[in-house]
Amino acid sequence: MLAALERARAIEESEIGRSVLDRLLENARVAREKWFPICQDTGSAVIFADLGQDLHVTNGTLEDAINEGVRQGYREGYLRASIVRGPLDRVNTQDNTPAIVYYRIVPGDRLDLAMLAKGAGCDNMSRLAMLTPSDGYKGAAEFVTRAISEAGPNPSPPLIVGVGMGGTFEQAALLSKRALLRPVGQPHSDPRLAEVEADLLRRINDLGIGPAGFGGRVTALAVHVESHPTHIASLPVAVNLDCHSHRAGRIVL
Repeated sequence: MLAALERARAIEESEIGRSVLDRLLENARVAREKWFPICQDTGSAVIFADLGQDLHVTNGTLEDAINEGVRQGYREGYLRASIVRGPLDRVNTQDNTPAIVYYRIVPGDRLDLAMLAKGAGCDNMSRLAMLTPSDGYKGAAEFVTRAISEAGPNPSPPLIVGVGMGGTFEQAALLSKRALLRPVGQPHSDPRLAEVEADLLRRINDLGIGPAGFGGRVTALAVHVESHPTHIASLPVAVNLDCHSHRAGRIVL
């Protein structure tokens, strides 16, 4: 992520945009050296658990273990407790649990845990459209670009943009969030999707929103697209954003 911000600093043409990127890099340096959170919103813990089908978890449930890890990590790291027990009563759980956990059964006997510390400001700008096949790539690209344009400065650009295409209503949204786990700027292994990513990145940066919304060339640092087979009558497209405090990690056990 720091390398992506430094690359953005090198190509940003706006003076104020470069100034914003300088401050973001300085903020990251201080956070690393002083062991401070890089942002006051330390996010929701979103976990992607790929569970090997030959693995058996003992001495309790996997979800309890994940939540205990989140509880310890947020408390011992002095990170803000941001989770409320219900969307209407708004009572804080005080330890950032429960985590949001997505499970996937995969071959093997290992457990692959990936995590996003997902801030609300950028997540609130998520969008999903159930397009029709006749809309095609043109309609999908216009929807993605419009989602970024309407978000403006609210998701704290420069952004990492996750795009999910295909599947069903809920799967497109999940694909768009899973796309954020890829190393920043790493092209998709499918050359066709890599071309889509490059085109969407160009369209988004042509909007001129720029760092922190003050104008400039760099609105997004990367666009990551994931796709899935879908119904003949459907073209679901989802957009999920992460801000310049993009925090992702992975461990295989």
